[in-house]
Amino acid sequence: MSETPDSAVRTYIDTHRAAFLDDLAEWLRIPSVSAEPERAPEVRRSAEWLRDKLRETGFPVAEIWETAGAPTVFAEWPSEDAAAPTVLVYGHHDVQPAAREDGWHTDPFEPVISADGSRMTARGAADDKGQVFFHTLGVRAHLAATGRSTPAVHLKLLIEGEEESGSPHLRPLVEARAERLRADAVIVSDTGMWSETTPTVCTGMRGVADCEIELYGPDQDIHSGSFGGAVPNPATVAARLFAQMHDADERVTIPGFYDGIEELTDTERALIAELPFDESEWLRTARSYGTSGEAGYSTLERVWARPTAELNGIGGGYQGPGGKTIIPASAQLKISFRLVSGQDPYQVQAAVKDWVMARVPAGIRHDITFGAPTRPCLTPLDHPALQSVVRAMGRAFGQKVRYTREGGSGPAADLQDVLGAPVLFLGISVPSDGWHSVNEKIELDLLFKGVETTAYLWADLGSHWTPA
Repeated sequence: MSETPDSAVRTYIDTHRAAFLDDLAEWLRIPSVSAEPERAPEVRRSAEWLRDKLRETGFPVAEIWETAGAPTVFAEWPSEDAAAPTVLVYGHHDVQPAAREDGWHTDPFEPVISADGSRMTARGAADDKGQVFFHTLGVRAHLAATGRSTPAVHLKLLIEGEEESGSPHLRPLVEARAERLRADAVIVSDTGMWSETTPTVCTGMRGVADCEIELYGPDQDIHSGSFGGAVPNPATVAARLFAQMHDADERVTIPGFYDGIEELTDTERALIAELPFDESEWLRTARSYGTSGEAGYSTLERVWARPTAELNGIGGGYQGPGGKTIIPASAQLKISFRLVSGQDPYQVQAAVKDWVMARVPAGIRHDITFGAPTRPCLTPLDHPALQSVVRAMGRAFGQKVRYTREGGSGPAADLQDVLGAPVLFLGISVPSDGWHSVNEKIELDLLFKGVETTAYLWADLGSHWTPA
């Protein structure tokens, strides 16, 4: 009796499991820490290792793209089906700094598999080398199970080397190489799931715009007895400015801030409510003692689907022990705005600038500077490529796949913005994996579910989606 497609995929994965883990461990031993200049040769070695492994996997094109910083790896495997969709997979090969003395139980760059064989511990195991590498075995399993010589999609990979340093050169690279990177959909495998028992697909990320406001009063600190109550105090102005930025319902008061927002639908709110969310456990993770936020929304809705204005820092005046009765010469505010689908970061910046200018009193000079913004991204629930990801993950996990969003921001939005393609998220990491922390690990059962998901995904996309 011949194997079913699913059993053929699983047989192939089981047969190649040990060799896959050996290869992954070899890659994890390369300390590709982009934030440490002295590790630059190791970041390059990591890129070269991946390029060579992708060629060994079967990619006819695998090359290193230079940037003004760390190298990026690009690979391409065209489908023999000319009309097949083109999919670009994004991830990164650089990792966070790590040292044994930080509290690691083992050498962070010497991968260790637990005694029960359930997990692998090493820096980068989950973020992001493990989740990049499962695509190599996944595409081979796809070919083996379908009997194809090429994937059912035109498959491209873009694996950058500076994500852990803020991706400073990613957008210029994508803009310069836009034609080579052209895709009908982008899949980001630098993400995770809700939990080990609740597989999920992320459908969007918030964007971000941040600013620093400098307020200047007298040319130097002056005596609060001699001059207090008669000249404006920049520290007082700073406090009043941010206090006016929210109303009693925690809505941002800046005119135009909410323009264009795509509101949650009843269906989306119901899907969020399906998740097994324990607010008390979430508060423990947040090291906090109560929830707060915009009235009328649940905690998850606030984090995933509503924009915010957060005071990140406030300064000015005397900060030392005891008192110093002065009117300070200056004060500062650092504010970040998390943005949701439909908001334009540049429009928000202009609205913030106008709002501040209208509220700074006479006698106070001010400067406002903005960082480089990141746009929000959101994939419609009914998008055929998203539905393919959900079906493939459902086959691998054998259960219903639910939907999440991300409250943070990342380089995915740049890919969507420049390439004009929807962004989909496919990851199998779980919160306990300890990204950026000590003893980072990956659950091996979940890692191979990721392999299995991609093995199903390319055929599903090829048969269910013909991009316009």
